[in-house]
Amino acid sequence: MRLADLSKRSGVSTATIKYYLREGLLPPGRQVNATTAEYDEGHLRRLRLVRALIQVGKVPVATAREVLGHVDDESLGRTIRLGAALWALPQDAEPDEADPAVAAARTEVGRLLELLGWETAREMAPLSPVHRSLVVAVAALRRLDYPWDAELMAPYGALMMEVARRELDFMETHASDAEQVEMAVASAVLFQPVLRALHRLAQEEESARRYGIE
Repeated sequence: MRLADLSKRSGVSTATIKYYLREGLLPPGRQVNATTAEYDEGHLRRLRLVRALIQVGKVPVATAREVLGHVDDESLGRTIRLGAALWALPQDAEPDEADPAVAAARTEVGRLLELLGWETAREMAPLSPVHRSLVVAVAALRRLDYPWDAELMAPYGALMMEVARRELDFMETHASDAEQVEMAVASAVLFQPVLRALHRLAQEEESARRYGIE
């Protein structure tokens, strides 16, 4: 398809597509002549991911480029490829190691991973920005006198593992490794608001079932 067709099918203006091409967020099309290039379904799929990152996830262009670089790195195995892409997404602030709440939170997160049997998460903890984000979140709870410990968090971790299984099951319905990693990254950005809203709706529903609506 030509640029105009790609724009029509994606809903992205030609000017924005050209910007994404210049910034390296979208691979170049197949050059037909000096002024015309052809684009395919892979470009359409990539545009959806770029829009998810930038428009929904509010990810800066430089960060989006880094994420997409990991997505496209065929030298990596699928797990490392996906992990590197997810780690490159914006994370919470770094934990303040001088804060006693952070030390306590780190201990509880370590116990949590042990209870859940998440060996990879335990091994990667010193490097993982996602692990640090969890420590920051648990430390904030403890500062506000919500001392959530490993035992309280473990059932939630088990539920999130089931979410992860379902996401990867869906990811594996796509043909290539690149498509699968793209889908997983898009899900990490797009599905978080869905999970948050479902959580709140579930709270409302369970409250009504237990206590009625009065």
